Amino acid sequence: MTGAAPSDGAARPLHVVSAGLLRPGRVRRILELSGYRPRLGLPPRGGRVGVWGATPAAARGRAIARWRGAQLLTVEDAFLRSVRPGRAGDPPLGLLLDGEGVHFDPARPSALERILTDHPLDELALIERAQAGMARISAGGLSKYNDHDPDLAPPAPGYVLVIDQTAGDASVTASGATGATFAAMLAAARAEHPDAEILVRVHPETRAGLRPGHFGPGIEDARVRLLTAPVAPGALLAGARAVYTVASQMGFEAILVGHAPRVFGQPFYAGWGLTQDERPPPRRGRRLTAAQLFAAAMILAPTWYDPCRDRLCSFEEALAQLEAEVRAWREDRAGHVAAGMRLWKRPHLQRFFGRWRPLVFADRAPAVRAARDGRGLLAWASAPGTPARAAEAAALGIRFARVEDGFLRSRGLGARLVPPMSLVADDLGIYYDPARESRLERLIAACGSLRPDETARAAALVAAIAAGGVSKYMAGAAAIPPLPEGRRILVPGQVEDDASILTACPAERTNLALLERVRAENPGAVIVYKPHPDVEAGLRPGAVPAAALARLADAVVTGADPAALIAACDEVWTLTSLLGFEALLRGRPVTCLGVPFYAGWGLTRDLAPVPARRTARPGLAALAHAALIAYPRYLDPVSGLPCPPEVVVARLATGRTGRRAASLRLLAKAQGLMAGQARLWRR
Repeated sequence: MTGAAPSDGAARPLHVVSAGLLRPGRVRRILELSGYRPRLGLPPRGGRVGVWGATPAAARGRAIARWRGAQLLTVEDAFLRSVRPGRAGDPPLGLLLDGEGVHFDPARPSALERILTDHPLDELALIERAQAGMARISAGGLSKYNDHDPDLAPPAPGYVLVIDQTAGDASVTASGATGATFAAMLAAARAEHPDAEILVRVHPETRAGLRPGHFGPGIEDARVRLLTAPVAPGALLAGARAVYTVASQMGFEAILVGHAPRVFGQPFYAGWGLTQDERPPPRRGRRLTAAQLFAAAMILAPTWYDPCRDRLCSFEEALAQLEAEVRAWREDRAGHVAAGMRLWKRPHLQRFFGRWRPLVFADRAPAVRAARDGRGLLAWASAPGTPARAAEAAALGIRFARVEDGFLRSRGLGARLVPPMSLVADDLGIYYDPARESRLERLIAACGSLRPDETARAAALVAAIAAGGVSKYMAGAAAIPPLPEGRRILVPGQVEDDASILTACPAERTNLALLERVRAENPGAVIVYKPHPDVEAGLRPGAVPAAALARLADAVVTGADPAALIAACDEVWTLTSLLGFEALLRGRPVTCLGVPFYAGWGLTRDLAPVPARRTARPGLAALAHAALIAYPRYLDPVSGLPCPPEVVVARLATGRTGRRAASLRLLAKAQGLMAGQARLWRR
């Protein structure tokens, strides 16, 4: 494409006639990373002018480019944009940088049209990526804008869907359409489906009061209804018997789910044999599949941006970022009341769960307050009052979830007040308690429904974790001392008042009992004991007497990297430690004396009774997908944005995790000085 970055890596000046492309922010940053240096002023002969879409300023820029004999770069949003529309303040996740035309204007070829016309679009790997992307967008209910309400059910299936657009939209005017075109479209829908209900879906910006549409309440009658509720586009398309559009991107989305929409304008997706065109665009005679159209529009044409790592990225990486942001929107849009949360955790919880509506902290009658304000209730899973709060939330009919740290947490210990990068909010139970089903357990049980791309993503994540030496805390830095030769069994110590010990260990519940069981069943093995870092620091209970350690363990390793220890040992025996899960990820056999979340699925040797409901037999990648991708939420400590797990793995591996607040560093030092009085500072 002529809009591509220079091959020599040098930034080329991009002369703009308005401040929009010059203003600091996401659009300018994408341009800079793409090899352009926006600046005001007239271009030299043969220079380059940058314009946004088809705005009045863009018309001036085009005139200047013709006058100066300059090249033109047209900038527009890519087709997966953000949670809310741009006019609501959300920046784009990607751009179309077009040195030939603009995708919505059929008057001249665009870079996207050139790809659709000339590119073979037959490479197997590309089509597989397209098919996986289509499935992922459909499964996630994603669209260009994503501030719809996933809890709103669409009308009963069988309706005809007519899609409105905003008045003056560039794709409408470029197609030569007017208000009369929209009226003709509605009339055609009526005539061609005389027995069907007709739903006219308003544009998200119209719904938000940002821009007017072409249809108002005056069109409604016995058969026609204006749909203003924020129903998810995918759900609407699934129930439609036919789809009518002028030039909306939702027509493109209709193609992806199997419709052949009636098109009254000339959008980029018309003319390829996938639509019923009222006015077929010139130049387009090629017949494409939906996957080929997707490959061009979503994978080949756009420039995608990773806002966490501040770099250009692949379509799949941008999609993962959007999934993380949309998940935060869906789960937090109504807001939460949080109960049982320690003071030092509250700023971090606010960043996790208060992005769209600030979190309210209340320990007195929190469920009543949540019900009054239309919020959900969050409680720290192991806090003493959580069971009572769960019962109260159920009685009031409000959403309730138990909060805990995720499995890729931080570089440093929570007991030393290092903030988490991942949290879980479980609406069924909590992962460490096998007495009741948790959301994680349900996700693992559904492993048979994973798509190939989901399995591949999980396998790649596991490989990145292994390659980066990533573990939950990344707290160990010391080299491993020489270990005795023989069959080495790694035994990770745990905090003995940890909730997982109290709820998931029917027999052994102390580190001493664990070591005694391991030694009794493996008399000739080399037992390598790793005390828990919190116990080493004197912050939590679980110390084993020195005499017992000398009798039961062949080596005691403190302060060492857990990943390196796993690699140095042949197997792991544990009560419920997450190190057992990390060992599974690295291909080591694991024996469980308790019932952690990863036990009972056929991947571990289980010495304690496991719940009868754990009948699924996931592969390692499926277990990892449930535990590391589908279950937790992640927050990038550098950008402050919701993010996918791949970002957190990279942060943990490289150590770029931001700085802790000075107040937390001082409090952590105070804790160290008062380690012998841990019960005081943990209140």
